[in-house]
Amino acid sequence: VLVMSATPIPRSLGLILYRDLDVSIIDEVPASRLPIKNCVIEQNARQTAWNFIRKEINKGHQAYIICPMIEGSEGMDAENVIQYSAMLSRYLPGIRVESLNGKMSSDLKNEIMDRFGKGEIQILVSTTVIEVGIDVPNATVILIENAERFGLAQLHQLRGRVGRGKSQSYCIFISGSRQKEALERLSVVAKSNDGFYIAGEDLKIRGPGEFFGTKQSGTMHFALGDIYSNADILKEASEAVDHLKEAGYNFRKIHQYSLEEDLNFAKNL
Repeated sequence: VLVMSATPIPRSLGLILYRDLDVSIIDEVPASRLPIKNCVIEQNARQTAWNFIRKEINKGHQAYIICPMIEGSEGMDAENVIQYSAMLSRYLPGIRVESLNGKMSSDLKNEIMDRFGKGEIQILVSTTVIEVGIDVPNATVILIENAERFGLAQLHQLRGRVGRGKSQSYCIFISGSRQKEALERLSVVAKSNDGFYIAGEDLKIRGPGEFFGTKQSGTMHFALGDIYSNADILKEASEAVDHLKEAGYNFRKIHQYSLEEDLNFAKNL
């Protein structure tokens, strides 16, 4: 089985620590790309962000805006694509704004993305349907509304839609919550563009979930140690097991060995 991921997620990182996967890591980006500049703002600064996007578009660039919902829902205090597109069109007259969501037909989605790729659309307001597989080097800004509603790895993945050309790119996270925990989570992606660091922090926050089940978050409890502070020891232990395997240690009959026999085996390695 070959498992490939553009962004490590907590569950897969937990599996890696348990040696259920052998891992090859590609941690380089094209040399011509500049690091993305990030910031976290509150909703009352939204118009400042829109004005910044206007300036980037006046330079000939394009922008994404991500909303967590397709349309408004009673009792859900979150931005939605349909209303947001209309609101943005009124605020930025003369700028071509289009919306995209997962409920659209494949043909319509492809048509919109083709027009965005050709520069016919200047701002694309979308759900997370553009999270992967979209490559428009001319897009230099992504603004993510209600960013606290997304996982850290997903935010990093969304941010990857910009910074694909030679121009400086920007990611703006708008928090719909002022809670300390929400702001601390967003500060992780705001201060780093390193997906491996972000996945590690996400692992600490959410936990690895179940290894023999479907739950993808939650803390695992150990009698001694844990996978966060003792990750180096877990790695050394797994390497020691590999070394013992190569040396011919018989794990199937481990209960038959005495401590003295084990010590003698170790001395002869």
